[in-house]
Amino acid sequence: MVEHEVRWQGLPARRNFDYVVTTLDDRDRIRDLLNQNRAYTAYALGQLEPGLFERTRWHFARGDTGSGLVLHSRGGLGDATFILGDGDAVAAILSIHPGPAHTYATCMPQHVQPMHRVYRLSSQLPMMRMAVTPESFRPHASDGAATPLNGSDIRKVNALYASDGGPSYYVPEHINAGVYRGIVVNGRLVAVAGTHVVSRREGVAVVGNVFTHTMHRGRGYGTAVTSAVTGTLLGYCDYVALTVDPKNGHAIQAYKNLGYQTVCHMVEASAVRRDPAGVVGFARRVRAAVRGRRYAGSFVSIPAR
Repeated sequence: MVEHEVRWQGLPARRNFDYVVTTLDDRDRIRDLLNQNRAYTAYALGQLEPGLFERTRWHFARGDTGSGLVLHSRGGLGDATFILGDGDAVAAILSIHPGPAHTYATCMPQHVQPMHRVYRLSSQLPMMRMAVTPESFRPHASDGAATPLNGSDIRKVNALYASDGGPSYYVPEHINAGVYRGIVVNGRLVAVAGTHVVSRREGVAVVGNVFTHTMHRGRGYGTAVTSAVTGTLLGYCDYVALTVDPKNGHAIQAYKNLGYQTVCHMVEASAVRRDPAGVVGFARRVRAAVRGRRYAGSFVSIPAR
């Protein structure tokens, strides 16, 4: 496909970029795309796990400027959107598949502008992705003090997360579906670490939800529970990742001490769709489907930036 130029007398040329957008449901095809940048795509790879894959929608675009991939997933803690590839190709996908009205988005810095076309972004946070392998992992000396947690501990887990002033809505299924470890002092849970996603099939996991009660910080508890979770995961995963605020030097150093290494930078944000009723997206989707019949997909044109 090539750029189209429509010239009007007295006006500069208007150029569009063209893309064919398709919906993917072949795990092998999706895996091939994600494995091109495994450090960044660790969470998305985890969504290929049976039981999670059925709650996902994957959209792929190829056209004038390259290719892009958008994942919309539904999970226990809410909807999520993951973005990969060329920014204009991503914009073409989002123009007809904008996803849920409210979502939590993960993208690269170059994707923020295309996302603004479809979403209002808030709580936009630059994040650092770190990863560890069995070869680089260095366990913390005190990780043996961390105890396994399961769904029966949900009240303790929610009470700890809520101690910082915000609500906590975890349910037993969240804990049982992942790997959680905690530190208990005088019968009270004071530190916890868990997972965002675990996929034995893909050999990948993402550590998250690391939290220590304010009265017990500075004692290495956060490092100990993170080490315990990481060590367990590396028993059946060959790649474990996490994200951290690049301004949180203490946490970054603690993760480095465990063998985690910085692999990329990304952006996380709460996103609200500009077209809450989905009327505009639906109209564009119908039009794109009609135009794309000859291409076995949906044909989308977007203005060149």
